[in-house]
Amino acid sequence: MRSTERTRLDLIRDYMRGTVCNIYVPRSATAEYKTLVDQSRVNVMPLVVTAVAQNLFADGYRPARASENAEAWNIWQANRMDARQAGIYRAALAYGVSYATVLPGKPDPVIRPYSPRELTAVYEDPINDEWPVYALAVRVGLAGARRVLKLRLLDDTTVYELTASTEDGGTPTFVRADAHGLGVTPVPRWLNEYGDIDDGSQGEVEPLMSLQDQLQQTTFGLLMAQHYAAFRQRWATGMAIAEDETGNPIEPFNAAVNRVWQNESPDGKFGDFQETDLSGYLNSRKATLSIISAIAQMPPHALLVSDGISNLSAEALAAVESGLQRKVGERKTSFGESNEQMLRLASLAAGNQSGWTDTAAQIRWRDTESRSLAQVADALGKMATMLAIPPRALWERIPGVEDQDIQRWERIAEEDGGLAELTRMVQESDAQRSREPADQPAPV
Repeated sequence: MRSTERTRLDLIRDYMRGTVCNIYVPRSATAEYKTLVDQSRVNVMPLVVTAVAQNLFADGYRPARASENAEAWNIWQANRMDARQAGIYRAALAYGVSYATVLPGKPDPVIRPYSPRELTAVYEDPINDEWPVYALAVRVGLAGARRVLKLRLLDDTTVYELTASTEDGGTPTFVRADAHGLGVTPVPRWLNEYGDIDDGSQGEVEPLMSLQDQLQQTTFGLLMAQHYAAFRQRWATGMAIAEDETGNPIEPFNAAVNRVWQNESPDGKFGDFQETDLSGYLNSRKATLSIISAIAQMPPHALLVSDGISNLSAEALAAVESGLQRKVGERKTSFGESNEQMLRLASLAAGNQSGWTDTAAQIRWRDTESRSLAQVADALGKMATMLAIPPRALWERIPGVEDQDIQRWERIAEEDGGLAELTRMVQESDAQRSREPADQPAPV
């Protein structure tokens, strides 16, 4: 199963790294031809993944009706998942799925992310099962001074560790077995999308492979035309070019950009050939990028395919990026469930039974949508004054604010009395508005 899966995943990896080049190169190709082929590698696949991944950042994990993070969030922090979560999301976006293992550790449970090229999970029902029956993780490591493949086989009771000299041949050598006592195979899964119930999740790269090939082929045609036929060539007739004893033309008749030819023959003529128009190649490449933008739900300016987008306001930019934000919202729903699954399992590994059974806790995502700070401040201010929402409840809605910032603000507010004073002012304003007659406009 792993070997079959790796064939497809390695191809996706090659597209992500830009090593795939399906441009025809004949056996007799010159070094100049091969150089143009190499220069035709215009790889936009990483950008398609990055456009979504940079909008995904889990900022907290809170039980239902709680304003503080759950205890499992400390395990997240201890495993440096603020930074490492990006690798999980990028692998899921590129390949369609990614994994992590959660095992008991000291002092905290250990979380280890995996791409599907490193871990293969087997499910009885691949679409609906929450936990796999078993999983095999393979990574390159050292056994003494020798490089080996380290295999880790996990099921619902035990972690088996083995080593192998090669991935395809040889019998693995058993190293050790450790019981984890979690009752499930400790491998949560991140799916890029739940849209296809029949065939499972698909990554962002695979549907765009043919368009990536088309983009490189068009770029190669552009470079060939630009290199050989995009400059104006001159010609002359009726000229007798003097030659030396060896048959080589004498110097005055060599063509150069800083030389002028002259002809004394009345039959002589001069002219030039028209250069190749490159606009067709440029328009074709732009059309391919537009199709990629449409399929990937990327804003036009992300791939520089819209000449009319410039000097946009925050509202206009948000409208242009609405398709991307809808896609990001869907990924937050899918990845959020997987993050919650992982943190519940981490709670179980830490001996926190209540955290394991809490299925109502939710991941809090950082707001990355394009808005001006003035627009956000105005909206939050109106929510506090007109809707009587406590200002403290609105702090976390400020883009880029983290839990550490909110905790520091709370301490400052309690020390200075600023939060209590602001709350009192809002309550007095709300009470005064309720006492005014309904037929009179409220004071501005």
